[in-house]
Amino acid sequence: MIELWHCEGARSFRALWALEEMGLPYCLHMLPFPPRALRKEYLSVNPLGTIPYLIDGEERLTESAAIPHYLATRHGPSPLALAPEEPGYGAYLNWLHHGEATLTFPQTLTLRYTVFDLQSLHAQVGKDYRKWFLSRLRMLSATLEDGRAHLVGGRFTMADVVVAYAIQLAGVTGARAEIAPHVLAWADALQSRPGWQRARAAEREGAAALAP
Repeated sequence: MIELWHCEGARSFRALWALEEMGLPYCLHMLPFPPRALRKEYLSVNPLGTIPYLIDGEERLTESAAIPHYLATRHGPSPLALAPEEPGYGAYLNWLHHGEATLTFPQTLTLRYTVFDLQSLHAQVGKDYRKWFLSRLRMLSATLEDGRAHLVGGRFTMADVVVAYAIQLAGVTGARAEIAPHVLAWADALQSRPGWQRARAAEREGAAALAP
């Protein structure tokens, strides 16, 4: 069975959402954040101490943007991934990487220096990266201006999973109020999907079990 290590609200939610969209059986291991500090024994499972961490047979994956694509292709074929011969395949891959490297990474610095470490001398770094994130939303905003429901391929794919999480995270960083309404509407609509709702329910249940 697939095993996933996850922290509530973290980018590992992409993997959890993808598992639910695929309807794959899995075992969820919930951890407090940051696990490398609060669950040091986790380092014996994943030496990086990061989440997500996914085990599937002999495979070990740590990247939240790679896991959804891996699941859709390894456990497919699935309409949740575009095939190389399909129009838009390049855009599909680009959105997978854009969602993490361009839209999520800067927000992790904002979280670190303006939310988690309020005593940090680097608070301005967090504020600067928040502006950086907002400026990099231009491609997503332009793509969604036509009112489309999905980023590429005319259907819901793992690209939507990866990018929508970045918008979801903006609610934690405080950037949500500065995101264009049509971008928020797109991301919020995806939360009505049964797969997202099942993932959120599993996450809440697991988090509740962690509470002292």
